[in-house]
Amino acid sequence: MNFLATLLRSIAFVPAVVQGVESVFGSKAGSDKKEAALNFVASALSITEAVTNKDIVNEDQFRSGLGQIIDGTVQCLNASAWAKAK
Repeated sequence: MNFLATLLRSIAFVPAVVQGVESVFGSKAGSDKKEAALNFVASALSITEAVTNKDIVNEDQFRSGLGQIIDGTVQCLNASAWAKAK
């Protein structure tokens, strides 16, 4: 499967990852929860393999981008009825 399709499919489940991390690590600091979500998504994307295959040429920049996606997802969820349900 090409990398773009894998990336887009992985981004689609970021809200579920964020919600799961919140359920498991709810009392932890936000930075800890973000790191857990980032590691889970990175693992699902097989970032190490993508770096080896040269699909990702700058891992730090890629992880930063994933972090921004996670931050945006959290912001959207916190502004929604989802946050009120807690």
